[in-house]
Amino acid sequence: MKIFVNKDIKRFFQAISAVLTAFLFLIEVSIWLLYRDFSLWLLLLCLLTAGTIWAICFWYFNRQNKIMENAVSQINAYLAGDVDARIECDNEGELYRLFHSVNSLAAVLNAHAANELREKEFLKNTISDISHQLKTPLAALNIYNGLLQDEAEELPAVKEFATLSEQELDRIETLVQNLLKITKLDAGSIVIEKNMENVANMMRDVELHFVYRARQEQKELILSGSDKISLLCDRDWLIEAIDNIVKNALDHTEKGDMVLIEWSALSSAVQIIVKDNGCGIHPEDLYHIFKRFYRSRFSKDKQGIGLGLPLAKAIIEAHNGTIEVDSELGVGTTFTISFLIPTKL
Repeated sequence: MKIFVNKDIKRFFQAISAVLTAFLFLIEVSIWLLYRDFSLWLLLLCLLTAGTIWAICFWYFNRQNKIMENAVSQINAYLAGDVDARIECDNEGELYRLFHSVNSLAAVLNAHAANELREKEFLKNTISDISHQLKTPLAALNIYNGLLQDEAEELPAVKEFATLSEQELDRIETLVQNLLKITKLDAGSIVIEKNMENVANMMRDVELHFVYRARQEQKELILSGSDKISLLCDRDWLIEAIDNIVKNALDHTEKGDMVLIEWSALSSAVQIIVKDNGCGIHPEDLYHIFKRFYRSRFSKDKQGIGLGLPLAKAIIEAHNGTIEVDSELGVGTTFTISFLIPTKL
């Protein structure tokens, strides 16, 4: 019986049974001592009374147990996503006051969730509007800057400033695009469309994005992993995340250094590792590198905008994955990305 799973209720019934048995025994002993005889009718009456008391207690606790089971069922339904789930609390008593408080808490949580959703939607729309408004002047500035560079072939100083201007315009454009992406991810307005993808093919696409830069900077970009490993993911978004991590590795390595992209299938997960032998991350910064716009006072990278790694983390977490970082100054940095295999959960 379910109510006897509760040890306190079980002890209560054991105590009631012991008291009733002792009472019945004492009655019969008293009659024997007074009249030297047993009373069958009194015995039956006592047994009927004890059985009635026991049955009433059992009915009460069984009813309370059903009420609690219904309450737990409604709470579980709420936790599963049914925001309208509520516990019935129409009666009086301390238990129903508790249920009323739980219902009030659910209503407050719903209100907070609705407000947060509105705030995210407002932020997404605001940044989206700003981004679209910036695209036109940025495009115009890029055109003007290109014309200026063409006209400044014989003016080295002007050409140099035009080149620097182009770099800053590229930074602004990257900032706008990353802000728009990360805000949409936060607001949940981007649907991650997962398909089974070959990890080796995706990593080769990542390599193509950086092979020219690596060659120009005389750095080595190495791929290592099986061609037979597949992952359920959104190809474009996951490549975007790995791109940002590899870019970060290239930004913090010097001529002659290497960046290794390695992938493997573990017993319950697919793991992608991006490792470099660059300058490493200062211990003070390790807990902050995934914060947006975070700038280390030790970093030599003056061009970064502090959104690449937070965007990568947001994309990976949208795939129900995890990202960890391990680094040692002067030795290098390792980013470890893990995705659980659904069929082996």
